[in-house]
Amino acid sequence: MTKTKEDPIIIGGTAINPGESREIHLPTLKLYTDTTMNIPIYVKRGKKPGPTIFISAAIHGDELNGVEIISRLIKSKSINTLKGTLIAVPMVNGFGVLNQSRYLPDRRDLNRSFPGSAKGSLAGRMAHLFMQEIVSLCDFGIDLHTGAIHRSNLPQIRANIDDETTFAMAKAFGVPVIINSNLRDGSLREAADELGIPMLLYEAGQALRFDELSISVGLKGIINVLRHLKMLPKSRSKKLPIEPFVAYKSSWVRAADSGFVLHKAELGDRVSEGEVLALVKTPLGEISSEVKSHADGIVIGKQNIPLVQEGEAVYHIAFFNKPKKVEASIETMQDRFELE
Repeated sequence: MTKTKEDPIIIGGTAINPGESREIHLPTLKLYTDTTMNIPIYVKRGKKPGPTIFISAAIHGDELNGVEIISRLIKSKSINTLKGTLIAVPMVNGFGVLNQSRYLPDRRDLNRSFPGSAKGSLAGRMAHLFMQEIVSLCDFGIDLHTGAIHRSNLPQIRANIDDETTFAMAKAFGVPVIINSNLRDGSLREAADELGIPMLLYEAGQALRFDELSISVGLKGIINVLRHLKMLPKSRSKKLPIEPFVAYKSSWVRAADSGFVLHKAELGDRVSEGEVLALVKTPLGEISSEVKSHADGIVIGKQNIPLVQEGEAVYHIAFFNKPKKVEASIETMQDRFELE
């Protein structure tokens, strides 16, 4: 018999009916101590039918901004009028969070292990469980990430903009920068795409740190998408939406020498070809090289620590047709959320 939107959703053996909210602790795999690790899940079903969406975070265990974004989303009064179903998973990789590590104990990257296998590696089994219990139930998804250790990302959406539904969601999220990002082998986005589930990836901030701008922008963006999907009522705000711009290409600028870095450019800066972004110095204070931009663009990612090895990526530059307008939109975002 075909399921309808009025039927119970079952996760980990727990049934959630329309109009109900549930906290579920989905058992995964055990620690050496015979203690079972659980994935905490919050499910809210509106009384009225609508799409089902998952919001996930901490697939990389050291990327914590998303945990706080989902925590605030769950407590937000904005979702009281929800239509359809919200499945919020603030901590997919509890092993990584426990160890403050990007990876699982088998040293595998969970976001390169999808769709996984019930009889595969630890990472493969975790990926398979998440696909079966969460993703397969959904019509849409948003996965929350940060930059890697010692790197920060400007709030940005990465998505397959060749898909009209996904592109519309990306624009609705409401950040200035949208990266047209190819699907990576083994990623959650690729696995969701194979099931026909449009999905966004939100990147903002850095690993093992809370960043208030990244958190506030992410929370607002998710609510914007829920409104776009008609799961929440339209906003009554009279503020103009933040204008998004698409970058079809981006690349990293790398250091020519090893040494100590003096940064000149920051996240969100508009830079020109040949502009000096940073200086690399020896321990005795001599400038050994300059880190220069290889094109006009916007800084969307940067290294944070003042140490660099030769060939190491220092700045991530995205290229736009109208970089000056992108810069203005970024400033609008920063000003708006500082005021709020």
